[in-house]
Amino acid sequence: MGFIRRSVGFMSFFLIPFSLLAETDLESLLPEMVDIPTGQFKMGCVSGIDCKPREKPVHNVRISSFQMAKTEVTTELWAACVDAKGCTHIPDNNGWVEPNMPVRYVSWDDLQIFLTWLNSETGSNYRLPSESEWEYAARAGTATPFHTGPCITPEQANFEGNIFLGAGCEHQTENRKRALPVASFEANAFGLHDMHGNVWEWVQDCWHFNYDGAPADGSAWTGSGSQCERHVMRGGTWHGSVSYMRSAYRFRYPREIRTGGLGFRLARSFN
Repeated sequence: MGFIRRSVGFMSFFLIPFSLLAETDLESLLPEMVDIPTGQFKMGCVSGIDCKPREKPVHNVRISSFQMAKTEVTTELWAACVDAKGCTHIPDNNGWVEPNMPVRYVSWDDLQIFLTWLNSETGSNYRLPSESEWEYAARAGTATPFHTGPCITPEQANFEGNIFLGAGCEHQTENRKRALPVASFEANAFGLHDMHGNVWEWVQDCWHFNYDGAPADGSAWTGSGSQCERHVMRGGTWHGSVSYMRSAYRFRYPREIRTGGLGFRLARSFN
């Protein structure tokens, strides 16, 4: 897959191929939303493979139907927010100027500003998914480490290409060492692309060290001020180990941090 590297900033990139963003129909930049059905699942490390204390105790969660974006939010949609002066933060695109790249270098706090702008422009109720909604959607009815089964390969997701030894997997191959455009790989059974790998995805929840006291109704887990200084991220990244991509794996970053392996995906309630 070819790509161009340039030593330019995010805004310089968009001033060239996307100079007419002000005239672009915002609707055409929005990711397609898919319906996620109502259901109940066991959240946490149900596979018993490579489990971490933060993924326990396994517990039942009831999820009400909602919508989730097929892909992460792209650089083009974020640039529309910047162009409209709804967002002031201009992320670094790291020199990768292909279309449909997932926006990265955005903090959890940056997303709140973006969501306010997006909902004002569209009259909708876009939000971040809760952590339990995210895991339910990533699993798409599975109880294995990945929606692909006990193993996953670089032909199915973008990560550093190592073997998932916890399940006795083989097939170590390509480490691309870069993010890829959204929907570069087949979707899961719910129609969602890149739930494993490519970029971490922020979710709404504050960070808790384990699932003791976690909500059972699919809602986001709030907390005290210190807990909400960090927020949960899910899914793994292009420069991370295969184990980080497990459906159950969870991690956290300070809410103000921006990195090249971290983006986000939209969700939307029906009510």
